Amino acid sequence: MSSVAKIQLINGPNLNLLGTREKTIYGGETFESFYQKLKTRFAGIELSYYQSNVEGELINKLHEVGFNATGIVLNAGAYTHTSVAIHDAIGALTSPVVEVHISNIYAREEFRHTSLITSKCRGLIAGFGMEGYAMAIEFLLKQS
Repeated sequence: MSSVAKIQLINGPNLNLLGTREKTIYGGETFESFYQKLKTRFAGIELSYYQSNVEGELINKLHEVGFNATGIVLNAGAYTHTSVAIHDAIGALTSPVVEVHISNIYAREEFRHTSLITSKCRGLIAGFGMEGYAMAIEFLLKQS
């Protein structure tokens, strides 16, 4: 008997502003709109979405889902470059995590070139816009 795949999407700080924030970098679509498209595209799986601007809340969500999800797609936003705590939380999980960035972080400011979480993630997808989330979901489904 096969169980339904459970994929958790987690977005960090300022990603609640997608659609209005720096459209030349992030585009004009809200994440909520894109999430509805993902739910249609991946109708056969249990897809959940969580966003917070607060580091501790992101860690709590990782702890909550990170031992029973098929996989986690994480865009930690600016915490990518600063959070040892998120790095450690990912390292404690049994569910695989894929790091996603909408923009190509390596084509932006130099401080964005360093990710403190990549070493604990299964992989990194950056620079493909919001399609990177779908790419990460596809990867996680192939791993399950």
